Amino acid sequence: MSGAISREEVAHVASLARLRLDDNELGTFTEQLCVVLDTAAKLNSLDLSEVPPMSQPCFLTNVMRPDVIVPSLNRDDVLAQAPEAENGQFRVPPAMGEAP
Repeated sequence: MSGAISREEVAHVASLARLRLDDNELGTFTEQLCVVLDTAAKLNSLDLSEVPPMSQPCFLTNVMRPDVIVPSLNRDDVLAQAPEAENGQFRVPPAMGEAP
């Protein structure tokens, strides 16, 4: 831990965020933030001049299946298993009260 952030700074940031931290939490978060900041500093020190800008770290290819019509369930059989059906659709209770 390099001490990149002090307990006082963590307490200040916590107060800005309206967080109440006890002494144990303050110590834990200070240690954790130091690890995060040390890691960020290590990443920041890397020579990336030969790395081209990219939007994704991995090359992605869309994998799409063909859009093929296949047999489906029979509507009447499915609706026959529903607690309530009306006009070829499932009837469900209204979500926001009775409809006009």
